[in-house]
Amino acid sequence: MKNLIVDAVPDSPYYPEINFNAENGVCKLSGESYMEEAYKFYTPLLNWLKEYTLERKNPVTLNLKLTYFNTNSSRLLLDILDVLKKSQEAGTNVAINWYYEEDDPDVKDEVEDFEIETGLKITMKPME
Repeated sequence: MKNLIVDAVPDSPYYPEINFNAENGVCKLSGESYMEEAYKFYTPLLNWLKEYTLERKNPVTLNLKLTYFNTNSSRLLLDILDVLKKSQEAGTNVAINWYYEEDDPDVKDEVEDFEIETGLKITMKPME
């Protein structure tokens, strides 16, 4: 299985940087995510994650470093978390870290909503 890497494009801030590492199970999304047709961007990520969690029982760590995401992206992030929840229920060790800007007043509520929706524990960490 290959790594899934999508580099950030400075002239197009709508798409986050992606680095899903097949060797160590560390998956990172960072930047901003507010494209119109989010499903087109996120479908390969979902497929990669489904394949990875089915093929391997190695631990998975999801590091979210999103400074902004729109409603469409939020729905697809929830789908990613659902894949991880199913994998966790099947015995995979799953860790989710949500890095946030300390001056962002809404992020805590958003993360709590994701936790309620999925039943996953999400660890919040300030951005470095």
